Amino acid sequence: MVQQSRRIGAYDVSILHDGVFEAPLDVLIHADGEAARDEAVARWGKPKVSIVVNCFALKAPDGITLIDAGTGPSWGGAMGHAPAAMTAAGIAPESVARVLITHLHGDHALGLFDGDKPFFPNAEIIVPEADFGFYGDEANRARVPENKRGAFAITAALKKLYAGRIRSVPVGEARPGIALIPLPGHTHGHSGYLIEGADESLLLWGDALHLSDLQASDPDIGFVYDFDAATALASRRGILERAAHENWLVSGGHVEGFKRVVKKGAGYELQPA
Repeated sequence: MVQQSRRIGAYDVSILHDGVFEAPLDVLIHADGEAARDEAVARWGKPKVSIVVNCFALKAPDGITLIDAGTGPSWGGAMGHAPAAMTAAGIAPESVARVLITHLHGDHALGLFDGDKPFFPNAEIIVPEADFGFYGDEANRARVPENKRGAFAITAALKKLYAGRIRSVPVGEARPGIALIPLPGHTHGHSGYLIEGADESLLLWGDALHLSDLQASDPDIGFVYDFDAATALASRRGILERAAHENWLVSGGHVEGFKRVVKKGAGYELQPA
């Protein structure tokens, strides 16, 4: 996939392609129930879910910042290509100064690890305070269905391998010119990062949407991977409306390229920027 880049504020932002995730259609859910899900999927007309997996490199005078880290080798050969994309962009792991994590799911955070060593030996890891606090507390494990507990193991590994180099951040400024925007629901503290520029700003919204075309036109469609489907839906609707109103550029973990959100009927459309 061709690497795409934009200049936003102080940063040259490049999309790093990690791979493609595929799943059966039954990973999709709908706020109005199974019949509404089936109708939406029939209109969509695709036989399976197939989504890109991205992370992002930000180059600036104060060093290399990544937003998310991909899957590493943990999810098979279809993914884990972010390190090769970094090499193609002239970025060595030891040159990465910091990694901002949108949430602690495997396709965003497992790339932090190289077996039992940190993949980024010199990087500070910046994590949303709400996500890190929740998944860093083992007492919360019992509150989470077994199939949604992976973030606890990831957080434990993060604490072990990056001890002394983790900073959990609240809503607001995470870095100069980068603000954390809370988008809870997909995980407890799922967040996006708004890179602010004088002429235009770019929101990297993590997993606010997984399927840009389907979920933009019908935001009531969610994924079984959502920690809290109702809260994820509220976040999805809210950020689509806000991004359209602010005319932000947007991209994310599963968005192809840079887009703008426009209102279209009862829903929205992501148009190439």
